[in-house]
Formats: sequence, C-alpha cells, structure tokens
Amino acid sequence: MSAPRRVLVTGGGGRLARALVRGAAADGDAAFELVALDRTACDITNADSIARALDAHVAGREPPGVVINAAAFTGVDRAETERDAAFAVNATGAGTLARACAERGLRLLHVSTDHVFGGTAARPYREHDATAPRSVYGASKAAGEEAVRNAGGTVVRTSWLFGEGPEGFVPAIAARLRAGERVRVVDDQHGCPTYADDLAAALRSLVTLRELPDVLHYCGEGPTTWHGFAGAIAETLGVDPSRIDAVSTRAYGAAAPRPAYSVLDTERMRRLGIAPRPWRRGLLTTLQRR
Repeated sequence: MSAPRRVLVTGGGGRLARALVRGAAADGDAAFELVALDRTACDITNADSIARALDAHVAGREPPGVVINAAAFTGVDRAETERDAAFAVNATGAGTLARACAERGLRLLHVSTDHVFGGTAARPYREHDATAPRSVYGASKAAGEEAVRNAGGTVVRTSWLFGEGPEGFVPAIAARLRAGERVRVVDDQHGCPTYADDLAAALRSLVTLRELPDVLHYCGEGPTTWHGFAGAIAETLGVDPSRIDAVSTRAYGAAAPRPAYSVLDTERMRRLGIAPRPWRRGLLTTLQRR
C-alpha cells in the first residue's frame, strides 16, 4: 500500500478546518493523513512559523504533501476599521504561505470568497470574471488570490459558509427565532449558502486530483437571499417565517458594503466530477445537531 498523502490545514480552529477533520475521520480514508494546525502552531503572518510547520508536517514526504489554507480574517465589518490586520492575514499571509509551499514543491489550495466580486453581474460569476471588491475584506481576499496564483497555488472561492459551531448566521437566527423574537434580515443580497462539510468534502476530493486549474468555485446548490436563507431556517425549525422582516441593505446599515449579487458558477468544479449539494440538506443537518 502506498503511503498516505499528508494534508496540512491552516486555520485549525475555524469552522472549515473542523469540518475537514470531522469529514476525514468519518470517511476513515487511509489515503489521507490530515493535520489541522491553529494559529499558535502555524501563524501565516509569520514566515518562520510557516516554515517550521511545513517542514515538520508535509515537506519532503512521499507522495508530496498538500496544504489547505483555511486561515483567514473573516470579520467583514471589522475589516473596515482593521485594514492592516485583514491584509496581514488575507493578503500578505496568504502570499507568504503560497511561496513557502512553492519552494518545497507542495500543492496549495487556498480558500477565498465571493466578496472579491462587485455584485453587478446578471449571471453567476465565472472563475476569471473581473474582480471588483467593494469592501476592505473583499480587497484583502482579492490581493491574497493574486499572490497565491502567482506562486502556482489554486484558489477555491466559496460563499455564505455555515455549519457546526456557535458562531455565524444560522445559530444567530435560530436562537432568536427559538426565543420568540422577530428578526430583520436583508432581502436584496443574492448568493448561495454553503455547508462547511460539503466544501470540506470537495476540498478533500481536489487533493486527489493530479492537475487543477488556478481558480475554482464551490458553493451550495440553489441561489437565495439572506432573507430567503433565514426563512429556510424558520421552516426547518417549524417556526412561522412571517416573523422574519425583510429589509434593504441600506436600511440594515452594515459597516461594510456587500455585493448585491454574488452567485458563483460551479460548472468548472462539476467538470472535475465534484457536484455541489443543495444547501438545504446541510442546513437540516446543522440544525438537527444543535
């Protein structure tokens, strides 16, 4: 039997890394040896920390190792006032990691976001459509994408990620609905929710492929709005969705601008044999586990 492929995951404390670990354990796939490292073990804003982590866990192994960069500054609104911190992780850190991987012959899968697009398209965004981020967060992720691609890595964009854990849109909306509250949710932003475990499964499948394009899209199947997403949460919980009030982005007043339309085209991923799943299935699983 050939040696298992060592996969290193940065951002080990985050939702996606937890989903990767959970999925690898559930699959029991002997072809993988997945190691998730949190920031204390691999700080992508520190070149020495990156070098130590890569050399200890994936460099020089057979078959060649793979790194999945799930480390990110994800505070979209907070980035508006913490620009340096956002760029340190999402742009400079991603580039430093990508170059370190290239120097060691390691493959890098870098997770990015729909926020790199401007949101004015009339059809789902394809991989090489022009980016035009509207927020500091989006700009930092777009800069990171460029650095990763220049170093030979693969960018995997996703959108509206949800899943296990106490943080995020799904638990926040579910908690308020269960408490009997009314909820205000934006109804003029269109995108595709993505279940973290489904994205994790797609990333594990990408690890097995010999050649990859420089950019790929993966998101849950079925576009909706945040208001529609909240309505699905209510329906899944058996709560009257009329308790969810639709508001405009302007009226909601978030600090950072968001793309009004950021549906991602996933045809390229489908051609690789990886078909996105309906996000409602992941939503049901998420709420059943809470």
